[in-house]
This record gives sequence, structure tokens and C-alpha cells, in this order.
Amino acid sequence: MIKDSTVCALARAMEGDIDRAGEALKGANSARIHTFIATSPIHMVEKLRMSPDQVVERAVAAVTRARQYTDNVEFSPEDAGRSELDFLCRIIEAVITAGARTVNIPDTVGYNLPHQFGELIKQLLQRVPNADKAVFSVHCHNDLGLAVANSLAAVINGARQVECTINGLGERAGNAALEEVVMAVRTRQDIFSCQTGIDTTQIVPCSRLVSSITGFAVQPNKAVVGVNAFAHESGIHQDGVL
Repeated sequence: MIKDSTVCALARAMEGDIDRAGEALKGANSARIHTFIATSPIHMVEKLRMSPDQVVERAVAAVTRARQYTDNVEFSPEDAGRSELDFLCRIIEAVITAGARTVNIPDTVGYNLPHQFGELIKQLLQRVPNADKAVFSVHCHNDLGLAVANSLAAVINGARQVECTINGLGERAGNAALEEVVMAVRTRQDIFSCQTGIDTTQIVPCSRLVSSITGFAVQPNKAVVGVNAFAHESGIHQDGVL
């Protein structure tokens, strides 16, 4: 039995999706509904075919409906990394007012660089009037190999939840690798003013288990969990290891 965990259901900002999520979570001791809608100009125009005002209205309605099932509601502005900052601030303020307890900022297509993404989190926390009423989260994709770096930049700038996956599994090039985020935060406590609460002795066994179940092999030189992660082959490095 899994203890001390919250079961979260992801739902588009649509009544039917949210209702199904709520039904699916009925048996959970601790439940969360995570609802989302796109906020970048290209997504609003080409995918949603909605105006910014309509998107805000839909987001608020989604959070309000989700709260009929649980007080623990998370909201994501999809493709936040390519969204306009002023509009992001507007929609985030609106969903927090509607009751969202967590606001997740995704870099949906892995477009941002660390300094940009960290600054985005900093600006949102400074500019959204009720930002202190919610936990800010990030969800980074690895298309440019920067998911972990972007996640850590976000934490440095105030994010307090990181959505990540074991071994970095995920669509396309994957997501931020849990093991790398956890060990970076633990190793560099001179930089990070927070803890993860993760039992790091279970990271490698968990990585192996996920690999065996999914059939995705862990590359030997994978940081933290690769078989070569703590091995030295170069003589010049061996001579310097203490």
C-alpha cells in the first residue's frame, strides 16, 4: 500500500473531463484534480480558437468545477513558456482566486533556456498579486536537454513543486529526471534553500524497477543511476580521485 501520497487526475478544462476525474478519485484518501488549458498565442488561435477572455473564463470555470470534488486543485497554463507574461499573470491570478492551490508552469515543448525559465518564475511570483496563496510548480520537457536545468532554475527562483519522472521518461525526448533533480538539490544545499524529503537510498532500485517494467534501458552514462555514474576509466581522473 502506498502511504502519504496524493492521487492526482489530469483533466482538460472541460466539464466532462473534470467530472470523470472526480469520479475516478472517489476511492482516494487524498485526491487532487489537475486541470489545464493552453495560454500561448499560437495555441489559443490555432488549437482552441478562443479569445484570451474566453480562455480565462474557461480556466476559472474548470477550477470552480474541480473544487466540487476536492479542495486540492492544480491548474496549468499549457505552453506557458511561449505565453505572454501579462496574460499569464492575469489568468494565474484568476484561477488562484477561484481556488487553485497549485499553479504549474509547463515548458510544454522544451523551448526555454534556464535563465529565461527561472526569470519567468521570478516574475510570476512578483507580479501576480495573490501568488502567495498557491504553490508554484514546474513541468519541463527535455527537447533541448534542459528539463532538469530549467526545473532547478525554477526552484532557485521560488518554485516549490517539480513535476518529474523516474529516469526522465516522457513523450518525445522525455521530462525532467527525478533522480537528477533530487540529487542536485541534496548535493548543493549551499544553493537550494529547500529539501525534497526523498529517501535517496531507493533511487537506484526504483530506477532499475522502472526500467525493467517499461523495457526502456538506462544508458550506462546516465547521471545518478547509470552503471558508470560512479566509475572512473580515465587514468588522469583516477589519479585525482580521493
